[in-house]
Amino acid sequence: MTTIKDVAKYAKVSVATVSRVLNQKGYVSKEAEQAVKTAIEMLNYKPNAVARTLYHKTSGMIGLLVPDIANPFFPELARAIEDVALKKGYTVVLCNTDNELKKEQHYVHALQQKYVDGLILATGTGTYEHYETLDLPVVALDRFVSANIPTVVSENKNGAKAATEHLIEQGCAFIAHLRGPKGLNPADERYEGFKEVVEANGIAHIIVETGFQIEQAEEAVRALLEKHPTIDGIFTSSDVAAAGAMKAAHTLKRSIPEDLQIVGFDGILFGNMLVPSLTTVQQPIYEMGELAIQLLVQLIEKRSLQSYWHELPTTLTIRGTTKGGGA
Repeated sequence: MTTIKDVAKYAKVSVATVSRVLNQKGYVSKEAEQAVKTAIEMLNYKPNAVARTLYHKTSGMIGLLVPDIANPFFPELARAIEDVALKKGYTVVLCNTDNELKKEQHYVHALQQKYVDGLILATGTGTYEHYETLDLPVVALDRFVSANIPTVVSENKNGAKAATEHLIEQGCAFIAHLRGPKGLNPADERYEGFKEVVEANGIAHIIVETGFQIEQAEEAVRALLEKHPTIDGIFTSSDVAAAGAMKAAHTLKRSIPEDLQIVGFDGILFGNMLVPSLTTVQQPIYEMGELAIQLLVQLIEKRSLQSYWHELPTTLTIRGTTKGGGA
């Protein structure tokens, strides 16, 4: 393997001169700089990434923490982040926390040891104090961490209101809401939007906490429909939960959308692959990830931000699981 000493010898300069060229620090004559660049090219020299990281205390890497990589919403977010990061010269390190505080803390510590340049936080256990004092640029994505940390979210409450209003407009008289975990900002806002609409319209309703897992949602909906057979509408806090609701309805031979109408939330790609295709509240997933990485790069490069709060609009996409939608 070619070393920095080999480059210096070939270019007929000192090791210190080669180092100054590589690190772009200190004066080097144009002749010496060209000689070093020629030597690097001729010898196919690759600087030691570990040594450069230790020297500069920077790595060109960005940590992305997600709560559940099995949920298709997060890989879609990660895709956008990776696309933009690569264009800007950064490598994304994906960390799946499983919503466990110990795993989250382990990853943060490990990333710090590797001198990552910044973090995008799309996970959390409900306590975020340690991020406020973290000596590292941080952007919160699909989570609210602190007013001091740039945040990118979608209009969760407005999206939930639109979903619930759509079910009522389609004739639903008894609506169930499968809500996400209490204390999780997006789930809380979707719950608040649902509750505001059903109460304002005097609609019978029931609320069950299922998280975002398909199995929990399927089990909960099966129990709900057996106990309350007059439920004719369901608004779920995620598309994954909506898929679980559809499985339960199929098991109980409830026809969708004739007997039961369902609206999800997220707008992930697989919603259009379900049969019937899923009516959902579409989050601008790619745009959210794209904006988060752009904000983080601005922080890393010590450029000022015009705003720390970014709330992107959602769109109700009507498909086959509600009346009036397509197949």
